[in-house]
Amino acid sequence: MPKAKYDYIYRDLKEKIETESYSYQDLLPSEHILVQEYGCSRNTVRRALAELAADGYVQPMQGKGVRNIFQPVEQTAFTVGGIESFLESAARNHQKPKTRVLQFAELETNEKISRRTGFSVGTQLYYLQRLRYLDGIPLILDHNYFLKELIPGLTPEIAEHSIYEYLEQDLGFTISTSKRTMTVEHVTQIDETYLDMNDYNCMAVITSQTFNADGIQFEYTQSRHRPDHFQFQDVATRKKGG
Repeated sequence: MPKAKYDYIYRDLKEKIETESYSYQDLLPSEHILVQEYGCSRNTVRRALAELAADGYVQPMQGKGVRNIFQPVEQTAFTVGGIESFLESAARNHQKPKTRVLQFAELETNEKISRRTGFSVGTQLYYLQRLRYLDGIPLILDHNYFLKELIPGLTPEIAEHSIYEYLEQDLGFTISTSKRTMTVEHVTQIDETYLDMNDYNCMAVITSQTFNADGIQFEYTQSRHRPDHFQFQDVATRKKGG
């Protein structure tokens, strides 16, 4: 199945849902109509619809069709179940992104960093602080640790654009799995220095360990979000008990 085809259908339907060409709770056109509209096979349409369902945009109903269950939100919504770059999240939320690299350094993991990040003592890492802007407002502060041996040639210029794009498109890297923890923490002095806190005294904090296709951890990130511009979303299904 050509990825380019189902990916195009996925993105086109997603845009129509987000722009409310298909209203909330509407049924999407039938598979037969979509096959004719896009000039593709039924399996290609089903693959695109499955991607939309996994992202929480639609819900397939046996014998009834596919219903739009997407509702726009005012807060910036980040995904729990998927792995998105900052640029990808901003594009999905129709916001203008900007990244400013505050710190870029190379270091060796000591015991304190090892306990925090999961990297072994003595591992060579890149450490970055990045300030994230959405629509011109500094709202997110990222502390990133990347495994140096798997990411040759990383530069502040790449970090200012998209490290994930560099990994996937330039290095042919496969980003596979991310383990995440979500907490609420007090504002730190660094938060207050760089973020427009708007009188908030707490932060929504996401810590993540991310692995490649070989199960090797290549990233640890602590992402600190101003709470009124933060929403994590996921799609959950209930499994029947045994």
